[in-house]
Amino acid sequence: RVIGWRLPAGDFHRYADGADLSQVGVERFTDLPGLTVHADHRQGLEVGIDLFKGRDVKGKAVLVHTGWDENWDTGRYFEAHPFITEEAALYLRDAGVRLVGIDSMNIDDTRGGTRPVHSALLRAGVIIAEHLCNLGQLEERDYTFHAVPPRFKGVGTFPVRAYARFDQ
Repeated sequence: RVIGWRLPAGDFHRYADGADLSQVGVERFTDLPGLTVHADHRQGLEVGIDLFKGRDVKGKAVLVHTGWDENWDTGRYFEAHPFITEEAALYLRDAGVRLVGIDSMNIDDTRGGTRPVHSALLRAGVIIAEHLCNLGQLEERDYTFHAVPPRFKGVGTFPVRAYARFDQ
């Protein structure tokens, strides 16, 4: 199942001295145990720490399904959109998550000038996947997540064909 298309991967996306896509090993993007967290955007745009507490996120790709992808290819998609709070990002980072994804245009609240979620996750080597779609198709069962970008030098973000494979 194809579920996405873009990810800021190397911390080069946020930091000039960070790794670009040519310096990030393919193993960071493949065979990641997946965990889907549901946070309906109609209940609020902030995805806070409470949605993640008590869940085993260590070493996993945590994908946040908000349903925002229903707005894809509309003007509304780029307006106020769901985002992960800084507190939640710090929790996920400290809990050992490997990748955090969301089905909106940005993992941060873009209404302000800061990007604390990008900063916290990318500096710690956590991959970010944005613009994901079809996360509602991920059933409540184990799956493996894959999202491999091309190996380009001088690039910190690139479209990918992200997908999940359900474990047997």
